[in-house]
Amino acid sequence: MKDKTALPIALLGVAIGVLATLIVGYIGKSNRKAASDRDWSKLNLVLQQVRENYVDEVNVPEVTEAAIVAALSKLDPHSLYLPPQDLKEAETDLAGNFEGIGIQFNVPNDTAIVLEVIAGGPSEKAGLLPGDRILEVDGEVIAGVKFPQDSMVKRMKGPSGSKVSIKVSRDKEPVNFDIIRGRIPIHCVDASFMMGDTTGYIRLTKFSATTFQEVSAAAVNLAAQGMKKLIMDIRDNTGGYFNQALLLSNLFLTKGDNIVYLDGLHRKREEYRADGNGILQNIELVIIINENSASSSEIFAGAIQDNDRGVIVGRRSYGKGLVQEPLYFSDGSAVRISVARYYTPSGRCIQRPYNGEEDYRMDLYKRYVDGEMFSQDSVKADTSEVYRTVSGRKVYGGGGIIPDIYVPLDTTRATDFYIKCNRKALAVKYASMIFDKYKNKLGAIDNYGDLENFLESINIPASFLSYAAREGVYAQRGEWDASKPYMLPLLRSLIGRCSKLGQNAYYKLYLPVDDAVMVAQTAEMPSAE
Repeated sequence: MKDKTALPIALLGVAIGVLATLIVGYIGKSNRKAASDRDWSKLNLVLQQVRENYVDEVNVPEVTEAAIVAALSKLDPHSLYLPPQDLKEAETDLAGNFEGIGIQFNVPNDTAIVLEVIAGGPSEKAGLLPGDRILEVDGEVIAGVKFPQDSMVKRMKGPSGSKVSIKVSRDKEPVNFDIIRGRIPIHCVDASFMMGDTTGYIRLTKFSATTFQEVSAAAVNLAAQGMKKLIMDIRDNTGGYFNQALLLSNLFLTKGDNIVYLDGLHRKREEYRADGNGILQNIELVIIINENSASSSEIFAGAIQDNDRGVIVGRRSYGKGLVQEPLYFSDGSAVRISVARYYTPSGRCIQRPYNGEEDYRMDLYKRYVDGEMFSQDSVKADTSEVYRTVSGRKVYGGGGIIPDIYVPLDTTRATDFYIKCNRKALAVKYASMIFDKYKNKLGAIDNYGDLENFLESINIPASFLSYAAREGVYAQRGEWDASKPYMLPLLRSLIGRCSKLGQNAYYKLYLPVDDAVMVAQTAEMPSAE
């Protein structure tokens, strides 16, 4: 038998479907808003509709910030949103000081070991000493529990005048300190010393608010020791304040020399030139760069190269040629928007191509894969446009500063023993062990003669091989002889850093086996073609 209700039900279903379509169509028409892709009205309308109509309660600040981040990501890799905490950390890093307890520490074995107590700082006043092992901060155990190092730093930092309780282990005995935090200077000159009778060396780690002041002071000190040539090492210097790059360039350039110019769609071209008052105009200059030298580092290197004022040594720099302008919000957050490109005196834009975030982020990895880190022939310069320095030398764009003298990565030192030691961080752990054993003697050394005598007295090769064996790493026949030319200077430098000579000792003892520095010592200005 046929179901007599089938037809009415089918007709009812059609009617309901038509009614639903009409309702949806009606709602769609009634909510249709005027919006254009040419302005920001569509974005504002979407956020407003979400706030007024979304099925659940909306976390407005979270959604707003997500929209900001998404929008900026479509512009370029350097236009970004900074939440309040990120902004504070970024500005503190470049300000030249921070508020905290005034120590430098390392974490070789899951326990923070104090390497340096900053003179005149809160920790020195409280009585902390190099070699102290930090067990607790404000009652929270941070030793032996795989506590993140950045979290350790955050717990010890804090506003001036606030108190933090620190428990340390000293000579295997617990000692408690109540430290009143204060303002601590951050130095951007990591090391400065003479490498010979006439060659000075300065290691510059960032372009902070004190860069010009620190470099000037270091250079004056070196000049008083007979410096005629300066090696300025800005490898891994990711940049910082634009004005500090201008001031640093001005130290070396003559009056009227072009340092850099800026240009953007909504920014008129601005040129910056040297005023002729630089105190290092007669000092021979060599700059060392690498793939992590960026932004202000590239402005400085480009100005020196294009004016034929010095020699650039190393590998192609990072390639950041965009200028960011900050916009601050009342909640403590900010956006940094790229407003212009900067150009070297010859007209090169150093910004490397941007074809999406993933491609941009993988660029340095691709340099390794393509062989650029190991062979000059693999460097990808944009030869379609040729630029000229003041003397007529050819220079190229395409992203980054291409050095005058190329220095590849050295892969010859990578024996199995060397690699295994690196994986276990045995060099750093060994240096900490030596410091514990000779803390009083090593901590009192304040000159290189006494440091050399101490390093010779402890027979580093034998004691390190014995230490490595206890850690389960053994040197096979011939491996130590192959690794020694590189490992021994590293071990000596890490131990030397524990003396009163600090970072100066580290670099002075290690640089003799640094390929780029060895090239820089004899580098001469290339001739014009």
